[in-house]
Amino acid sequence: MRHDPTRLSRTSLAATLLLGALTLPAAARVYDRVEVRGAEFVPQDDIRRACGALDGIALEAADLAGVERCLMSTGVFERVSVSGQGDALVIDVTEVEQRPGRIEAAISWVNDRSLTGSLSYEQYNLLPDTFAAVHGDFSRDAKSFDISLYRADAFRPGLHFGIDILGQRSNFSDLAFSMRSHQAEFYLAATPDEATRIEYGIGWRDHRLFGLDADASPLLQREQGQLDAPFLRLGFSHGDRAGGKTGGLFVQFEQFLWNLGTSSPISETRLELDARHVLAGGTVLMLGLDGGIVAGLSGNDTTALDRVFPGGDSFRGFAPRGIGPADGDDFLGGNRHLILSAEVQHELGKVMGTALRGGIFADLGSVWGLDDTLGGRIDDKAHIRSSIGLSLTFDVASTPVSLYAAVPVRHQPQDERQVFGLSVNARF
Repeated sequence: MRHDPTRLSRTSLAATLLLGALTLPAAARVYDRVEVRGAEFVPQDDIRRACGALDGIALEAADLAGVERCLMSTGVFERVSVSGQGDALVIDVTEVEQRPGRIEAAISWVNDRSLTGSLSYEQYNLLPDTFAAVHGDFSRDAKSFDISLYRADAFRPGLHFGIDILGQRSNFSDLAFSMRSHQAEFYLAATPDEATRIEYGIGWRDHRLFGLDADASPLLQREQGQLDAPFLRLGFSHGDRAGGKTGGLFVQFEQFLWNLGTSSPISETRLELDARHVLAGGTVLMLGLDGGIVAGLSGNDTTALDRVFPGGDSFRGFAPRGIGPADGDDFLGGNRHLILSAEVQHELGKVMGTALRGGIFADLGSVWGLDDTLGGRIDDKAHIRSSIGLSLTFDVASTPVSLYAAVPVRHQPQDERQVFGLSVNARF
């Protein structure tokens, strides 16, 4: 989803269902799933979890009435109806017309950007029935902002409208160039069911490659410059990225047509798959795929602004932007990339009151393909890289911390390797 509405306050949800220890009469029913209807701004997962676990537990009429009272006590709903429909427990809500807003600041450390500060502002009903959000990230080497307006059911139920305005500027010390990009997009989003989302977007992008090092690759020298033009986007996603109690599959596909109406039209295709399966004893198996293709549509070459630069968290064991075709010390990105990952995580219990989860993982993939290899001077073949490692996740004072140590198994001589990775995100 493109918005992240304010979570229901847990302190306002003091009423919970105490069902587990009760001997229930024969009239009680067990529902396989919980379906939420009518929610526009309050996240559906928050509504499902607000009053305790509901699926897979025997519930009778008095319990359903208790859920209605519990949700009404939050003060964010005008009406709540809870009823059984087949194997589903349906929670139908009408939200109170209000203007809740939130300002949030964060400090994080991520491998791709190092120390990063973030500032976010969100407002509901800033315009009638419209969610608005402003977000900015600031680090030594990169700055970005995102302004979003989103109206659910703008034209009919299940057909939403949004506007995104994005901007970024980067000058990473490990690359021989700087880049700047601004874009604005209008999009429609259709949600035919709870798990499926289809987006159609049209917009304008202005991007620029500049500030090359004096000894930068001749290929980058040719690619520097500025281009602004319209673009089209098609997006599709299905499933829950976080997975349910037993896991699940999430798929996301995006197709971009950049630089329309120019002599340099570009097609960009992205595909992401995430699968989770919950095993016995607090163990989770996670599988992932991240791939994409970038290509010129009129015999034109792609540029470093179009190509992909994997590494860091996207390919553990290798430095951010540290693999793929290179000319000397200058990494150039690739037109194609495919990265597969497999990880088994297990709950390790608590240490000093902190829950720990450990994992073992393997990453495998490559980034390859250039339209211009400078007469064969640049090796752009699909050389397979791989790595194995250990991960550890825990919270420090409600701040999530993720660590990993990875060892490259297969690599190329010019690859930049990175054994340790750290991700910390503290919000205020």
